[in-house]
Amino acid sequence: MEELIAKRYVNALSEVATSEQKAEYSEVLNAISELLKDESVIERLTSPLISSADKTAFILDGIKGSDSNLENFIKILGENSRLELIPNIAKSLNQELQKESNEYEGVVTSSNALSDADLEDLQNSLKTHTGSSIKLTQTQSDVEGIRVSVEDLGIEVNFSKQRVKEQLIDFITKSL
Repeated sequence: MEELIAKRYVNALSEVATSEQKAEYSEVLNAISELLKDESVIERLTSPLISSADKTAFILDGIKGSDSNLENFIKILGENSRLELIPNIAKSLNQELQKESNEYEGVVTSSNALSDADLEDLQNSLKTHTGSSIKLTQTQSDVEGIRVSVEDLGIEVNFSKQRVKEQLIDFITKSL
């Protein structure tokens, strides 16, 4: 539900902003989202003892000197008691920017670190199949194999030794 509400706000913000402004707004909203991971900040924004105006002023103090459209946007969020949706709005805005630029971010999870050349080959292969530029980052895992995930494109590919072994055993038993 929150994602749907966030998308409406992102659509409204996108209507009044250029691509460059949206990128700036994204940076600011991502910074605010990081701030909202702090429990004391969340407590302040959700407290019924603090007025909506004070909550809005608290966020606006952090973005002084920003674009007036963004400041007005934060004021509207505050008036509608939607300041806690800022992380969802930032995520939706990031997704929209990725769609516009056709550049996405993904994660490669493997037990062994891939070389830069292998990572680049994987990125090129994904670009060939999707038509989108995909920047992959690497994380380590205990699972033997490799997993590639590009969440915003809905791509998830797994290659694990255990799965190949199970399929091979299954194939051999069916063949007999």
